[in-house]
Amino acid sequence: MSRTDGPPGRVLLASPRGYCAGVDRAVQAVEKALEVHGAPVYVRKQIVHNTHVVAALAERGAVFVDEADQVPEGAVVVLSAHGVAPAVYQQAAARSLRTIDATCPLVTKVHREAARFAAEGYEILLVGHAGHEEVEGTTGEAPEKIRLVDSPAAADAVEVDDPDRVVWLSQTTLSVDETMATVARLRERFPHLVDPPSDDICYATQNRQVAVKAIAGRCDLMIVVGSSNSSNSVRLVEVARQSGALAAYLVDRAEEIEETWLSGAATVGLTSGASVPEILVRRVLEHLAYRGFTSVQEVETTEEHLTFALPAGLRRDLRASQSQTLPA
Repeated sequence: MSRTDGPPGRVLLASPRGYCAGVDRAVQAVEKALEVHGAPVYVRKQIVHNTHVVAALAERGAVFVDEADQVPEGAVVVLSAHGVAPAVYQQAAARSLRTIDATCPLVTKVHREAARFAAEGYEILLVGHAGHEEVEGTTGEAPEKIRLVDSPAAADAVEVDDPDRVVWLSQTTLSVDETMATVARLRERFPHLVDPPSDDICYATQNRQVAVKAIAGRCDLMIVVGSSNSSNSVRLVEVARQSGALAAYLVDRAEEIEETWLSGAATVGLTSGASVPEILVRRVLEHLAYRGFTSVQEVETTEEHLTFALPAGLRRDLRASQSQTLPA
């Protein structure tokens, strides 16, 4: 069975897709740190959840570690885009590390909300996935006040001390629809549940999901480029399936596309997660073109113009480095 509302061998290319402002900032932070300080520059965890990006930075001299105590004393360490708990900053300071904080500003916003609500005596119901680095970092702001809720079913089981002093926050990379379903269940149990001051799910996550919804119902197959540990990429596959794609798969690179997926397909949808460089999408397009999918139609649902400045300490280092290289 295939969709026949367009020519066979068609690709619907979702837009927006790929890098968000927070990912672009984080990757640039590592690149600029290598330029200014030279290799090695240490990075706690994966700077972003994409195997291609991590491998490329490692080739340039980035050294990825699990914890700050694995970084030599006094060395440069970049903290990933996903954010860290306050204890990590303390570990870095204790080892006199030169810390570059590449936490996405939208994640930092959630951290500040968690700290503020905890200080005001609220219990925080954090909608997110256990074990994700962003959730661990947010939870670290007030571990005694935060309860993790990972699904609508979990909303039925979570317990709080005071149902009248409860607020919900969320991981920034979730499915909007699933998050709202979870919040609806929470509100049934806790009618006085307080909303966050603004959306916690980031603009890029929402925009990429909207773009997928716009094309999924016209696709025999949806291909999402992204790594398996990328929450927002995995959510795009789920959204595609829920929105009418006959099939949807996550691939790290073009070579992972199986020939059986394309058999009988007339229309393929293509998008990429927020931590995916555009070169990987272009390679998928080349792969598809070689197999007869030569008609590419880009479907744009919104434009994105947001950018974030590099971390303040890194900007200072860059200015200092540039001033040293100026002619006398």
